[in-house]
Amino acid sequence: MSKLVVTEMVSLDGVMQAPGGPSEDTAGGFAHGGWVAPHFDEQLGSLAVEGALRPDALLLGRRTYEIFAAHWPRVTGDDPIAAKLNTMPKYVASRTLEVVEWNNSTLIRGDVAEAVAELTEAPGGEILVYGSGNLVQTLLANDLVDEFALWVFPVLLGTGKRLFAEGTRPVGLELADSVTTGSGVAMHTYRRAGAVKTGSFELED
Repeated sequence: MSKLVVTEMVSLDGVMQAPGGPSEDTAGGFAHGGWVAPHFDEQLGSLAVEGALRPDALLLGRRTYEIFAAHWPRVTGDDPIAAKLNTMPKYVASRTLEVVEWNNSTLIRGDVAEAVAELTEAPGGEILVYGSGNLVQTLLANDLVDEFALWVFPVLLGTGKRLFAEGTRPVGLELADSVTTGSGVAMHTYRRAGAVKTGSFELED
């Protein structure tokens, strides 16, 4: 079986909208696009390369696919992330796209949750989801995520699309790894750990 990993850049208050640039996603009047750039140092860049080279396939929503497909094929030179993303298998979940032209891309039609479940049941390594906020909500609602790689940036945005929105199913997690960069980005890796456990600090009568 394959492991489904969601990698997200989020603010301290959980916003994931438009991390890469001002025009990336202005829905809802969001005016803080590009909030990760001031914190992207050499260490974070190295970790980003490491994370991009690990998976065997990408799973993307329409908006993230269009951003990536417009950017990475144009990156020239010896960029390891571009080389990996431009050649690896990519699965795109969209109800509006008719074709996907980025090299080695496949359009998912029909029931997304069912299609993703089939992908994860097939032999393989890691299927990585970048960004793709709407798709992630579907994956969370259908309990399909095996691992979260959260890059938490030291900034409060107040408004914007949040990673864990309504519809997220309760699940227990365990912290598998944690790294903090020199610019203050906390990178946490969480894995599924069964059901949510509860207890009580209430005093007995």
